[in-house]
Amino acid sequence: MPKLSKNRGKTVDFVDPARKHTVEEACAIVKKVTFAKFDETVDLAVRLGVNPKHADQMVRGALVLPHGTGQTVRVLVFAKGEKEAEARAAGADFAGSDDMVAKVSEGFMDFDRVIATPDMMGAVGKLGRILGPRGLMPNPKVGTVTFDIKNAVTEAKGGKIEYRVEKAGIVHARVGKVSFAEASLAENARALINALVRAKPSTAKGTYVRSITISSTMGPGVKIDTAQFITGGGEEA
Repeated sequence: MPKLSKNRGKTVDFVDPARKHTVEEACAIVKKVTFAKFDETVDLAVRLGVNPKHADQMVRGALVLPHGTGQTVRVLVFAKGEKEAEARAAGADFAGSDDMVAKVSEGFMDFDRVIATPDMMGAVGKLGRILGPRGLMPNPKVGTVTFDIKNAVTEAKGGKIEYRVEKAGIVHARVGKVSFAEASLAENARALINALVRAKPSTAKGTYVRSITISSTMGPGVKIDTAQFITGGGEEA
């Protein structure tokens, strides 16, 4: 059995891998077992009873976390004329039209979120090979293709996250930082879980919320009891 580091060993007393906790208990434990010298990100992993290979079982969406993510988000907006000016006034870090499309195609990637007006999508579509693999391609389903630029930029800056189920049926998303208060982390986590429950596809069969784990960047995973979030029949896997 590999030897645990001194810091990792300290977590053993706090984390029972077989025990499931309330959201509040889990968030408290995540804060207790942190040992990194930086403000670790807290992530939630939710395993869903869906098969993403089927288009009608894809779970995807976005929401603004009640207490934000704790991350400074750099926003790029593809827009023309008045909408470009609106983006800058709303706090976008970068904004432009064809000139910005050319800049990104040449390698500029100093941004975390991309928003575009519908009339720019013809040009932005050419960047699919660059933005797509990084999860940055604007999409109307998550509100990043819109003429309401002011609101979109405000939400992105204010803690809006996007989620999408992966091939294994798992959704990973950040819900804050370990420096957050326990109550704030718990509220963010509940907001995401509830959003996933509301997004349940009508074609999903059996238990929908199968497992939930919360963890910090360097810390161990802490299991959350799914009982209060389970929808649909069947047994947990």
